[in-house]
Amino acid sequence: MRDRTNGEERRSGAATEPETTQEAEAPEAAQAASSHRTRAEERIAALDASPARLAEELQELKERLSAAEQEAGEARQQWQRSAADFANYKRRTEQERQATLGLANEMLLLKLLAVVDDFDRALAAMPKELEHLGWIEGVWLVERKLRALLESEGVTPIEAAGKPFNPREHEAVVSEETTTAPEDTVLGELQRGYRIRDRVLRPALVTVAKNPGQAAASGGNE
Repeated sequence: MRDRTNGEERRSGAATEPETTQEAEAPEAAQAASSHRTRAEERIAALDASPARLAEELQELKERLSAAEQEAGEARQQWQRSAADFANYKRRTEQERQATLGLANEMLLLKLLAVVDDFDRALAAMPKELEHLGWIEGVWLVERKLRALLESEGVTPIEAAGKPFNPREHEAVVSEETTTAPEDTVLGELQRGYRIRDRVLRPALVTVAKNPGQAAASGGNE
C-alpha cells in the first residue's frame, strides 16, 4: 500500500516539475521578446530618421568643406604673396649687389685712370734725347698694358679736341677767345675723359673756344 502511494507521489512530482520550469521560463521569454521588440522599434525609428540625419550630416560636411576650401585659398594666396615678396627680395638684393660691384669696379677704374694720367704727363715731358734708353721703353710698355687692361673692361677715351662742346662728355674749365674756331668748340684737353661702354666714366676737362665775332653775329640775327 505504501509502495503504491510513493509511486503515485513520484509520478505526481515528475508531472509538476516541468510545469514549474515552464512557469519560471515564461517571464524570461516575455522579457526577451520585449527586448527584441524594443530593438526592432529603435531600428525602425533609426531608419525613419536616417534621411533627415543624413541631410544634416551632408549639410555639415558641405559647410566644413567650404570652410576648408576657404582656408586653403587663403593659405594659397598667402603663399603666393610670400613667394612674390621673396622673388622681389632676391631681385632687389641682386640689383644692389650688382650696383655695389659696379661702383667698386668704377672706383678701381678711376684710380687706374689717375695712374694712366701720370704716365701720360711723364711721357709727354720726356726729353727726346732719352727716348732711346731701355728703361723708357719699359715705361711705354707699362703704359700700353694699362690701356689694354682698361679697354678689356670696356673703358675707352672720349674724343674731345676739335669737337663741339658736349656737357654730357666735357667739362669746361677754361674759355679762350679766338677767331679761328667756332663758338663752343673744344680747343684742347686738360685731362682726358673716358667712357665705360655706353656711359661716361669721367668727363674730359677741356678748354672751350669763345668767338666774339660769331657770338655778336648770332646775337644780331636774333
